[in-house]
Amino acid sequence: MRTQYFKEYSPALGREMEWKVYGHGGRPVLYIPCQDGRFFDFEDFHMTDVWAPWIDAGQVCVFSIDTIDRETWSDTWGNAEYRSQLYENWIRYITDEMVPFIRKMVNEMNGWTGYPGIIAFGCSLGAAHAANLYFRRPDLFDGLLALSGVYSAEYGFGTFMNDLVYQNSPVHYLSNMPYDHPYIQLYNKKKAIICTGQGPWEQPEYTRQLDRILHAKGINVWVDYWGYDCSHDWPWWYKQVTYFVPYLLNV
Repeated sequence: MRTQYFKEYSPALGREMEWKVYGHGGRPVLYIPCQDGRFFDFEDFHMTDVWAPWIDAGQVCVFSIDTIDRETWSDTWGNAEYRSQLYENWIRYITDEMVPFIRKMVNEMNGWTGYPGIIAFGCSLGAAHAANLYFRRPDLFDGLLALSGVYSAEYGFGTFMNDLVYQNSPVHYLSNMPYDHPYIQLYNKKKAIICTGQGPWEQPEYTRQLDRILHAKGINVWVDYWGYDCSHDWPWWYKQVTYFVPYLLNV
């Protein structure tokens, strides 16, 4: 498996950011780590082994990035105004810096034969970030695999609300999205999967809340509820990836 490491300065965040790339071509997958996680977690927690068949076959190329959760969503005692701005800066880091990087690298890998859209992928809080990116920017993200996520900013910001928190909280901005919004047509041309277990440490109520909103708006997403034995942990995410990825890739 071809693996590359990068460390570059981010103007949006005013700091150096690190990431790794796994693969030599195919469809790009942006992996966002679990809460407080790091870019190397994709490898350290053996998610590379699960994705290996598609990576080695040149069907996907995974870009594993860093979060700044400890300074934003997880810093619940910190200043909410500051945290919301910092999180928005991280979103801009992805949309304005990482997405162009991914587009250029994937085009080069694929021989400029056409750019396949990015699949946003994450587990736990990483699923929240992935879903937010997908629903906020369907012009940039073409697929979603969100496992065991939370989809309301209340998880990290409590009752605090401003424009930045609102626009990064899918249950809030999707609730108020007009039924004729052009994004809904975009969503319905793509493949998106939101899955949760109902066992230990899972919080399926967040998925049910989003599920109701998606259904009401006519947004087509495969929302899947696994059993009461399905816990909030890596072994189940491995099984879910194995189950869902062939659908996303049409293989």
